[in-house]
Amino acid sequence: MLYRLEIENFASIREAQALDLRIGANVPVDEDRFAEIFPGAKIFVPKVVAIYGANASGKTNVLLALEYIIGMAARISENGLKCIPFNSLEAMSKPTRIAIEFGGVMDPNRPELGDCGCYRYELCVQALSATGGPTIQTESLRRRPLGQGKWQRVFERDAQGEVKGSDVFPVQGFGHLVKTLRPDSTVIASFAFFKHPAASFFADAAQRAVLQNTVLGSADEHLVHKILSGQPEALAKLNSQLTRIDLGLEGMRYIQTSDGPQPLFKHFGLSEEMHWTLESHGTRSFIRLFPVIDAALARGAICAIDELDSAIHPLLLPEFLRWFLDRENTNPLNSQLWFTSHSSTLLEDLKKEEVVLCEKDRQGRTSAYSLMDVKARRDENLYRKYLSGAYGGVPLLG
Repeated sequence: MLYRLEIENFASIREAQALDLRIGANVPVDEDRFAEIFPGAKIFVPKVVAIYGANASGKTNVLLALEYIIGMAARISENGLKCIPFNSLEAMSKPTRIAIEFGGVMDPNRPELGDCGCYRYELCVQALSATGGPTIQTESLRRRPLGQGKWQRVFERDAQGEVKGSDVFPVQGFGHLVKTLRPDSTVIASFAFFKHPAASFFADAAQRAVLQNTVLGSADEHLVHKILSGQPEALAKLNSQLTRIDLGLEGMRYIQTSDGPQPLFKHFGLSEEMHWTLESHGTRSFIRLFPVIDAALARGAICAIDELDSAIHPLLLPEFLRWFLDRENTNPLNSQLWFTSHSSTLLEDLKKEEVVLCEKDRQGRTSAYSLMDVKARRDENLYRKYLSGAYGGVPLLG
């Protein structure tokens, strides 16, 4: 489970921001809403992280930063991932720093042992360099077995491209990988490309972290239909949910055409099946999201969705969140959902540990903080207090 995110000099986030989602030891543990950071740990984090704030407050940038660091570990090239520093002359000459802390297996070479603990992965990138492209200045992965003691090096990379390894991430014997390490690629992704065992373990873990920052657009519809038409079980689960959230829909099926699989929708009271273009925006948005959600729940991964309420009706959002909160049936692997939203009514269904707020000052700098940081009381009405401006993160008019 991901429990900490640090961001500095990324998009609208100029000053260092740290989101620590670890729940206090005195908080009653609800194992449906909260999960251990690793099996056997006594520290819990929320399985749902809702990010609120006014328009252009930087909510999306929090998800983009998370997508960037995990994406850079998962692949050898950026593939569209952008490292954008804060828009000022001073900031553009300084590096971007992003770090995450999460629970996991301690020995990547013998994961079957099941020994767990905490990891800290940090990436420092100079977006503007002499070569014109982004340059990784430093990169490090550290661990704390059982979440105790000092951080131990797994590997470190300095600004000169030197890499120091460890017993679980050997560099000796892999000198050719250090020599071919590109300044714009991470150690994890680059070494994994050449089958370094430990690097492959971490790169595979990053690739399993399903991250979908924006609602899938029309360009991705073909891929969505290809996935769903080839996975009968996923289609059956989707139909089960569609009949619950769309009162007039009996179900959908696929037919094969020269343009690939095409969905048809059967509605109560209508004699002919309807085509994709005739369905509502909300139904189509939900279908685009479903493969990402289903994959995250199946893998116990992260699912990040920008503006979730643009795809799901506000009255249906609590039901949607229950997929991630139902440990016994739909989320036994403790998948984590990160999403941005403007649906203030949803706050009535959230705990303070599950809410993050973003606020932007007059210089355009975003601050991000958990409701745990403002010491909101457990018995407070989060919906009313938020709309009153007591927590910040609301539009200021005039």
